[in-house]
Order: sequence, then C-alpha cells, then structure tokens
Amino acid sequence: MTTKEPMFFIQLTDIHISAPGKKPLFGLEMSDKLRAACAEIRTLEAKPSFVVISGDLTHDGNLEDYRFLKKLIDEQVELLGIPIHVALGNHDFREPFREGYLEEEPSNESYYYSFMADRLRIVMLNTQVPGTHGGRLDDVQLAWLKQVLAEPAPLGTIIVHHHPVVKTPTVMMDDHLLENPQDLASVIEGTDVIGLLSGHIHYHNVGMFNGILCAAADGLAFGLDPSASTNMRFIDRSGYNLITVKDGRMIVQPMTLSGEQRLLYELNVSKIHAEV
Repeated sequence: MTTKEPMFFIQLTDIHISAPGKKPLFGLEMSDKLRAACAEIRTLEAKPSFVVISGDLTHDGNLEDYRFLKKLIDEQVELLGIPIHVALGNHDFREPFREGYLEEEPSNESYYYSFMADRLRIVMLNTQVPGTHGGRLDDVQLAWLKQVLAEPAPLGTIIVHHHPVVKTPTVMMDDHLLENPQDLASVIEGTDVIGLLSGHIHYHNVGMFNGILCAAADGLAFGLDPSASTNMRFIDRSGYNLITVKDGRMIVQPMTLSGEQRLLYELNVSKIHAEV
C-alpha cells in the first residue's frame, strides 16, 4: 500500500442545496457556495482526482431540489474535469434522490456503493435513519461492507459516511455521532481501511478510531461553532478537506474559504430539550 506520487482528492459535505425560487436558508444561496468552492479547487496547484460529498446534498430533500442539484453537479464536473461522487445525509430523502438526481425509478432503497480511483478504493456508505436526524449502519450494509473489504485494494480503502464516529469538543454535538460505531469497528478491523471521512457536525474535527484517522469536514453551506456547549451557533463559514494519500496513509488538510464568518443564528438546544 505504497505509492511514490501522492494522490489528491477533495471532500465536501453538507452543501444543503435548494432549487431556485425557494426562500434561501439564512438568506444565503448555497448553490453559489458550491460554485465558489469548486472555483477555488480549480486553482489548486495539484489537480485532485475526484470530489466526494458526504451527505446533506439538499436542505429540504424534494424532487425539484435533486433535479436542480443534478444540473449543478453536472455543471461543476464539466468545469473541474473530474468526477463528483455523492453520499446521502439526514436531510436527504431516498425516493426523490433516486428520481431527481440518479434519474431512475423512485425507490426507498438505501444508497451505498464503492469505486476505484487510481488503485485507491472509496466506499460511500449511507448512515441515514429515515425519518430522524440520527445515524446508524444497518446489518445489510455492514455485511456488504465486510464483503467489499475482504479483498484489499492496492492503495487501501477510505470510507465516506455522513455521521461521524469521533468524539467532538462538546457533549451537545456528541449526540450527533453514529449510533453503532462498534459495529463499524468490528467490520473494518484488520482490513485495508486507512481513513474515515464524514460531515454532519459542520466543523472540522479530526481524531482516531481504533487506530484509523477520521476527519469530519466543515460544512460548505454554513459552519457551527465547535466551542459552543449549550447553543448551536450557525456561522457564515464554508470549508472542505483536501485529502492526500501517500505511502499508505490518509493525510487531511482542512481548508476554509474566505468570507465574513459572521454569526447567522443561535439556537438554544437546552431549551428545546426541556420543552420536549
């Protein structure tokens, strides 16, 4: 699992796209943020091999959103000259996604897959629990993953999923982690997995999971304040991860786009929990 030349790719997450004509979330046009990120990616000296988006592709998850997203992604693929691969998040809905984005018959079937890129294997998982914001890997998907990992890839495997497995700076955000990380740990133990990439929490968060490097990327649509312990503080901030694979290791460089980084909204989570 070694290579003389490093391999680069980009991780975006939580893009929260809405179709034109809808009231913009926080007054921000998220499609413009995606275009700005892709424009910056085109300026990088090392051209990435591909882009992955680790969930929350849309905000409302309806058919018109996914049809617009399809056009937007196709537009950026043409400009970048590299493929963009997507995974689903808790804001996504499978039936309109399959019809509007994949352009196939609508279905509630879970969406996960793997692909090879220059001898590196990428596995795109689906941690959705339909009807909730929680994240879990079901037994069928775990069995599929075990089968995929049974044969090592030349440069190893990186797994992309929406809900993180690594503890965050605050207990408040730890409620947003994958519900069954031990099941994932059992499947990937002793395999060629060199890294896990996630989103959902809307800030950069890096740690180790059973000796494997894990990184959650900043949200592209907006960021959250990682130091806030009782209030969710929504920030006009956009970021992504530049991923390097070199000598059998995954290396993560968090990137932040230029901008005001102003406070957009503050939500008292403790008060909401008390009212439930």
